[in-house]
Amino acid sequence: MIRERAYPVEPWHIREIQLDTDVLAQSESVFALSNGHIGLRGNLDEGEPHGLPGTYLNSFYELRPLPYAEAGFGFPESGQTIVNVTNGKLIRLLVDDEPLDVRYGELLSHERVLDLRAGTLHREVHWRSPAGREVKVRSTRLVSFTQRAVAAINYEVEAVDGPLRLILQSELVANEALPPQSRDPRVAAVLESPLQAEEELTTDDGGLLIHRTKLSGLRLAAAMAHDVHGPERTTIESEGYEHWVRTTVGCVLKSGQTLRVVKYLTYGWSSRRSLPALRDQVGAALAAARLDGWDGLRRAQREYLDEFWDAADVRVEGDHEVQQAVRFGLFHVLQAGARAERRPISAKGLTGPGYDGHAFWDTEMFVLPVLTYTQPSAVRDALHWRYSTLEQAQERARTLNLTGAAFPWRTIEGPESSAYWPAGTAAFHIAAGVADALRRYVLVTGDEGLEREIGLELLIETARLWRALGHHDRNGRFHIDGVTGPDEYTAVKNDNIYTNLMAQRNLLTAADCAMRYRDQALDLGVTEEEAAAWRDAAHAMHVPYDADLDVHEQVEGFTRLQEWDFEHTPPEKYPLLLHYPYFDLYRKQVVKQSDLVLAMHWRGDAFSGLEKLRNFLYYERRTVRDSSLSACTQAVVAAEVGLLELAHRYLREAALMDLHDLNENTRDGVHMASLAGAWIALVAGFGGLRDHDGTLSFAPRLSSRLSRLEFSLQWRSNRLRVDVRPHQTTYSLRKGGPDTVVELRHHGEPVRVTCAQPVTVPVPPAHPSGPAPEQPPGRAPLLHLPENID
Repeated sequence: MIRERAYPVEPWHIREIQLDTDVLAQSESVFALSNGHIGLRGNLDEGEPHGLPGTYLNSFYELRPLPYAEAGFGFPESGQTIVNVTNGKLIRLLVDDEPLDVRYGELLSHERVLDLRAGTLHREVHWRSPAGREVKVRSTRLVSFTQRAVAAINYEVEAVDGPLRLILQSELVANEALPPQSRDPRVAAVLESPLQAEEELTTDDGGLLIHRTKLSGLRLAAAMAHDVHGPERTTIESEGYEHWVRTTVGCVLKSGQTLRVVKYLTYGWSSRRSLPALRDQVGAALAAARLDGWDGLRRAQREYLDEFWDAADVRVEGDHEVQQAVRFGLFHVLQAGARAERRPISAKGLTGPGYDGHAFWDTEMFVLPVLTYTQPSAVRDALHWRYSTLEQAQERARTLNLTGAAFPWRTIEGPESSAYWPAGTAAFHIAAGVADALRRYVLVTGDEGLEREIGLELLIETARLWRALGHHDRNGRFHIDGVTGPDEYTAVKNDNIYTNLMAQRNLLTAADCAMRYRDQALDLGVTEEEAAAWRDAAHAMHVPYDADLDVHEQVEGFTRLQEWDFEHTPPEKYPLLLHYPYFDLYRKQVVKQSDLVLAMHWRGDAFSGLEKLRNFLYYERRTVRDSSLSACTQAVVAAEVGLLELAHRYLREAALMDLHDLNENTRDGVHMASLAGAWIALVAGFGGLRDHDGTLSFAPRLSSRLSRLEFSLQWRSNRLRVDVRPHQTTYSLRKGGPDTVVELRHHGEPVRVTCAQPVTVPVPPAHPSGPAPEQPPGRAPLLHLPENID
């Protein structure tokens, strides 16, 4: 675990002031850079020591077998796994005849800084070799937001006590040796050296490698070039072999002199394009990068982020750790989607190999809501990616004897990449998440073109799934049986309330959309009778409720299940899934992650305020948060029902998931949904943002530890600023015309905001009632409140 004070609390930086080799893999994830197309883990420039080397390209994968002891009809037989591609980060340095390696000699100082406004990772090293020679190294790394195929490193070496002979070796290396990624020898064999060499080329100042995966047949090109600034008689030469290319720079530095090398990296891949086409693509990208030069790339990076932060920044007063963490989270969410361009946003982004690089429902229900209000162009691309997988989702539905589209539990390119698993295979709620992400995007942006182009068909096919999956009982109620909701400890049950309510909105949204675009819907086979059937199912949707306990049931019959024995479950037995059989978990009242509570967030219009409070208290006692997805949702609903101090603790858990490595698995990549969850907990929790009925509404209230919360949202072509204080909230509008009006609701009351005049309204006090909430023993949010909390 990363020690809690590993990174000093600063508003715009993640700073590591001391290198801790015991947590290298965790810091490599935290310091990862990406633009949604290229991902570079924060490995040290020299390559060693490392926790987990990693360079990734979005959707560049290899096929691997999905093993079964006993197969069944419809079980997926192969999956997709993200591949560690050609590493261009490597820059090795020899000082006289000693390689710079922080494990040898004396590391006099070492600092790394992730600059959230500049979009760079900066490193400074002061090292004394075993022979007593000293150098200072300064490196700055970026992955360009403005030139999608480009990454660059500015590397400077200063001689402290010259003269020194320096040899710098800059490399491209394919098929790096990696720690074992699977215990299954069949999978391990596939992932070991997955790249086959196709072409190698060297130039005076760089080179190029082209490889192809063995099974998936994807082709990859990586190229590098260097600008070298050194003393007279500085030499530069390159050599190459099938899996590596190296450019070597040599010079002698006097005391105080500096060698500066700018390394330009470009990447491209394709399943269709020829080798010459890819070669030319990365060559052209190199030319474009060198045309701008290091200073131009860095300036463009800052300008891009200045625009992003102007539209997306969240200011928090009262908890400095949360302020740092929410910006860190927004930065990583942006990195995951900014230039993905019709490729998926995976659960770990491009920061590590966790979950095999797969995208889950997390994308639509956690990441895309944040990007919709802050960077909607990335959401448009993400929806296009889902649409590109529609035919595969339709085929999967047919395999399951259904109509419509059954989107996969986990995937990279579209097919189901998870072996059969009750908690995943039956998680049909993904379809409603796709539909809701589309609904929200169109609502916020007004992009009717996308709604016509791809949205209508997505809504139709997901609605058809629900109509095929569900049925009317003899009393006319509509049920969806045999499914798994977000809570993976309650699998293959009837009438999961989250699934039912999200499907209900999916059905109504599809029917409305089909009526708006009648001719196009007719071309897709939608009749008025079919649309009416969707409405009938939605209006008759069964919502389980226990009248004796006065609470909703997560699934039909949940409240009659045997209670989990929390009193005799020791702390070391969490997470439960690693210590108890799923069979036992499925039969008990124990909740892995927010499920009904999640329904109260995204379908809050289906519950009264009193119902939300009673439900929250009931399920709070049974939710163990064995998933990083849970805390942010518990924060949102806790804030809504007036439990503001508890909401603050859940906010901190979501926000600090990776900076403190709370689940002890940040080594495999950051938790993109939890990072998005920090924004959700603040903006939807303490800001009270909702968009249930197509109207923007807020119900802001702050915990006693927050003195101010200020955030921006994009709404159509406008930027709405919300400034929440303990007793009042101010709404202001920017970037709209003089006649622009945004109509919203504040604690249920209508508010009209124009560019001419901000509107300030009072915040009514919270009045929670009933007993104090309880969590399972030992599962309360345990994060201490630091000394620097105001």
